[in-house]
Amino acid sequence: MNKHIELVKKWLADPTSVTQQELEDNRDAADCAYHADFYEAVSSAAAYYTYYAADFAAAVDATYAKYWVKRYEELTK
Repeated sequence: MNKHIELVKKWLADPTSVTQQELEDNRDAADCAYHADFYEAVSSAAAYYTYYAADFAAAVDATYAKYWVKRYEELTK
């Protein structure tokens, strides 16, 4: 389970269930995780998709957040 993706999915299901600050913190944490994974060469595609899902959620763009969640889920199935 990816906690960053789960928070985005929670926001997509009910935008009032997550604060803007939580979304921004989630984006920042996903960015750190992406860079850590990138430099360690561990599943960087999944980390990339996670970051973009979190980034678009923080920008309150549900369309692109859904897109990146879907890409993440396709990759990790």
